[in-house]
Amino acid sequence: MRTTFLFSILLFFTLAIYAQEEYWESYIVQKEKGPMAISVHMKYKYARPNYKNLLIVGTHTTKCNKNGYPTEQGLEKMYTFSDSIANIIDGLTKNRLVGIITYQCSGFDIFYVKDTLNLRNDIISFIKDKYANSKNYFQLESDRKWKYYLESLYPEDDSEEFFINHELLTSLVYAGDKLTTPRKVTHWFYFYREKHRKKFIDKIKALEFTVDSLNFRRKRENKYELQVSRKDSIYPKAISKLTKILTDFGKLLRAEYDGWNAELIKED
Repeated sequence: MRTTFLFSILLFFTLAIYAQEEYWESYIVQKEKGPMAISVHMKYKYARPNYKNLLIVGTHTTKCNKNGYPTEQGLEKMYTFSDSIANIIDGLTKNRLVGIITYQCSGFDIFYVKDTLNLRNDIISFIKDKYANSKNYFQLESDRKWKYYLESLYPEDDSEEFFINHELLTSLVYAGDKLTTPRKVTHWFYFYREKHRKKFIDKIKALEFTVDSLNFRRKRENKYELQVSRKDSIYPKAISKLTKILTDFGKLLRAEYDGWNAELIKED
């Protein structure tokens, strides 16, 4: 059964347990088997502590949506696992949690650690004792230049526009959307003068967009609102390309592009 309803932009940010001053961002990478959700600590691109060892620890849950993202019950298991692993690491060495990857019902915590003494034995012993019936993952290796962080965690595009798009994509994935089905995508534009809006409508219709509504917003500087829509793919790269085109197109015709929204499509 396939259910469809309008999904509002309310990002359930799973990193609330960490200090507010830390700088985390989340984004989606579309893989062959489904969407991969990546959360990354952004501050380490240019300044990093002298921790030369990469540690990745993960576990699997059977409580999972069909798109591969865990349900609330599955997330609770992962949070408990992550807290326990973090406590073990904190008791042994200085470290930094730099990223979290969630893909195909598995969650992975990525650390850089200063020392490795007893780390492997203590973590593996804990996993064997407490999570023997789960599929688990452990990787510990030297990574002096933080290659994994720079090449596998940090996004190629770190612009504000990129993260605005991925805020909605992330919320859709968290809710169970595979992102594979084209659907109605709604966009908003604002204009200082009504004549500019009229001219823009003629141009945007030629691109097969449908005009959904016209409104007047008194409290905005650009008061003349235009809402348009079209059936499009929301693959991460596709929606990023489309929003850039619409932003540039709007600037040419004196329009302020103010983002998009889309339906949630979830397989039950």
